[in-house]
Amino acid sequence: MTSMAVRSGPSAASTEFSRQLRGWRTRRRLSQLDLAIAAETSQRYLSFLEQGRSHPGRTMVVRLAEVLDLSLRERNGLLLAAGYAPIFPESSLHAPELEAVRHALDTILRGHLPYPAVVTRPFGVLVAANAGFGLLTEDCAPRLLEPPINVLRLALHPEGLGRRVLNMPEWGRHVTDSLRNRASRSPDPALDELIAELEGYLPPVDPGPGHLGFAVPLRLRSAAGELRLITTVTSFATATDITLSELHLEAFLPADQATSEYLRDRFAAG
Repeated sequence: MTSMAVRSGPSAASTEFSRQLRGWRTRRRLSQLDLAIAAETSQRYLSFLEQGRSHPGRTMVVRLAEVLDLSLRERNGLLLAAGYAPIFPESSLHAPELEAVRHALDTILRGHLPYPAVVTRPFGVLVAANAGFGLLTEDCAPRLLEPPINVLRLALHPEGLGRRVLNMPEWGRHVTDSLRNRASRSPDPALDELIAELEGYLPPVDPGPGHLGFAVPLRLRSAAGELRLITTVTSFATATDITLSELHLEAFLPADQATSEYLRDRFAAG
């Protein structure tokens, strides 16, 4: 059982830590008892932490952050709030220590051809893409292709891919709903602003009796007719570097034989 160091009055660090701890616990919809059991401590001690009456050790902060399923960036923030130094580094993607990762990503991108694949940072900022990405940038306004390219804006903007998406009301909301789910777990004003912008590009949707939800294949207009694509998103769940943990690899796959043949022929033609 965790020993308690009870203080006569909360310090600035313990006050900020208490506020963050309560906020994260509430956001995860956990009771004090649930969190205490999962973190292998007592409800009384957790209550004292949330009141600022006790100050946690560094190990306890790390344990609570893990149980609360915080991102590495958020874990560093909780450590700082408790008065401890961050433990997870944030390297440049071009740093020597991430060279093996960059090589692996390049190999995956090339290996996914002839189908499109992209690597993005938070909020959809493009990091890398394979040659198949050209399918998604055809006829897009040049200003949307100026670095740094935001893949989410490119996808939904009426001057971007959005003008070619045949099921924009449904597919677009699949994109924004995913972002809203992320925002509910990890609030960020910048993400809220992006969601509001993207939702402004979407036409109204009127789900009919055959509505299957918004997680639907992308239906894309092309010179060869309608293409149908599904996507898979991969993240680096066991990374210990913030930069790597925040990367996402999104790979597009053909949802039917006609789309597969078109993309293969397109790639072969160069």
